[in-house]
Amino acid sequence: MKKIVLVLLFIVSAILPAIADTDLGDDFGKHFGPNSNLSAYNKDISNLIGMADFHSGSAPAFPGFDLGVTFNAIKPSSSNNISSEDYLMAGFVSASTRIPVIGLGAVVRGTYFNGLESIGGGLTYHTNVLEFLNVSAGAFYDHARTDYYSLNHYSVSVTASTSLLIFTPYAGIGYDYGDISTRKFGSLDRSSKDGSMRYTVGVNAKVLPFIYVFAAYTKTQGDGSINGGVGFSF
Repeated sequence: MKKIVLVLLFIVSAILPAIADTDLGDDFGKHFGPNSNLSAYNKDISNLIGMADFHSGSAPAFPGFDLGVTFNAIKPSSSNNISSEDYLMAGFVSASTRIPVIGLGAVVRGTYFNGLESIGGGLTYHTNVLEFLNVSAGAFYDHARTDYYSLNHYSVSVTASTSLLIFTPYAGIGYDYGDISTRKFGSLDRSSKDGSMRYTVGVNAKVLPFIYVFAAYTKTQGDGSINGGVGFSF
């Protein structure tokens, strides 16, 4: 079962780019110029990565693992005059577990999606409130790049969830900070350091004993974003 699910997850991550045929790097390269709002773009791409932080307030107990694929789609803000598409999209593969003794969780994640490469992870803390409410808090770092820029992304997130039969509704709040630097533009090259909030509501559904799916809506500086995915928890 484990090998079958792992193969399924990587197949899904491989075909996700077909959903969005616009290369994020090429799109940036074509539209970046002297009047481009790099700060707004930085906030959008940082939110896009940060949306992968949490989709539940609980975590696997040691020696369990959670393996999954998340697909994020964010609507650029009206100030972002670099992105030409209606949505910025990226798919992430992630794995998490709990570290014994210290009780913290560990997360690793990454993507290679339509010109965007990213690798990162973080540490998480999980607790129960009032016996029925699961709460997760975490701090994350990711290094992302395209052909035309590199980005150091930092985020903190808090998510709360509760279980109702096969469903686990959740709500979360996060803050993303991005340090972006462009390249290949000669004298136009510049950098920007920016932060922005995001607010998420969503639901997980356990469709099989070890397999779940989830979907969420996230409010960012733009008009809103969606994400969803599938995972294997054991």
